[in-house]
Amino acid sequence: MHISVPTENGFLDDRYGRRASRQQAPNGPVSFPITISDVPAGTKTLAFTLVDFDAIPVGGLPWIHWIGANIPGDVRKLPENASRSGVIDFVQGHNSTAGNVIGETDPEITTRYADPAPPDQDHAYTLTFYALDKELPLKEGFWMNELYHAMAGHIIDEAKIDVNYRQID
Repeated sequence: MHISVPTENGFLDDRYGRRASRQQAPNGPVSFPITISDVPAGTKTLAFTLVDFDAIPVGGLPWIHWIGANIPGDVRKLPENASRSGVIDFVQGHNSTAGNVIGETDPEITTRYADPAPPDQDHAYTLTFYALDKELPLKEGFWMNELYHAMAGHIIDEAKIDVNYRQID
């Protein structure tokens, strides 16, 4: 399996992160498009995680920016703003704003794409896609540990890339 994300000079376009003007994204951060190819036969659903491990020195933990599951196995592209547009039917889990560090409670914020905003330096955001042999018993607002438990024994293949975003000013 292979995943790709459009970048400019090795970085995610500003519009997909905190550098974007809120006028560009009045309804919340716009998620970037993702292309999925070479999906193995027998894939029933896809799942993914987007995690900032470079956040560990800043906040003491990896920062979950976006997680999703039960994407139909024949989907080959998550279009721009898939997190909020509803154009692809899938369930989204909690990002790190839902945890005790931030304590956000609005599901439109906690279970959607949380835009990159590296405060200290450029960060690499690890995007991992999983090809699965079944639909997972997860509901909107699941936690990442629940995703990992549900996927155990059902991962056919996985693909991983780092997506870079520039430090915010």
